[in-house]
Amino acid sequence: MIVRRLALLVMLTSLSVIGSLIKIPFTLGSIALDSAPAVVAALLVGPRFGGIVAFVGHLASSLFGGFPLGPLHLLVAVEMGLLLYVVGTLAKRGWKKASALIFFIGNTLFVPLPFVFLISPAFVLSILPSLSLATAINLAIAIFVVPMLEKAMTRNERHA
Repeated sequence: MIVRRLALLVMLTSLSVIGSLIKIPFTLGSIALDSAPAVVAALLVGPRFGGIVAFVGHLASSLFGGFPLGPLHLLVAVEMGLLLYVVGTLAKRGWKKASALIFFIGNTLFVPLPFVFLISPAFVLSILPSLSLATAINLAIAIFVVPMLEKAMTRNERHA
């Protein structure tokens, strides 16, 4: 069982890195489709795995985008990891719809909040449209994929 969970972690982290190459063309080069595998990990495997995938996925997205915010991307990666930990915890308690809403609100409003003070309110307002779009797409992908993966995982557990 541990090997399966570890293999799933590696697979979802790899998918997050691949998703980080699919950018949302707007203002900031690090906004990409790297969060969908993290949401899947948080919902299916657990909060810690979701946080790890989100952390690595954001760092990969930043790397491929040229680190436009410099070392502040480490702050965003930590925020993403914590957000997906919360999402995974809510999902574990059976609040999957609430966890999806928390992910959307958290990723679009709370994650960029420190940049109001660190950079400027204008910067945050300029990234909100692309960040909202990317978050919605990532969430839609995860919502589409999770039920199919849940079905496949339960089918595999019966045959194992």
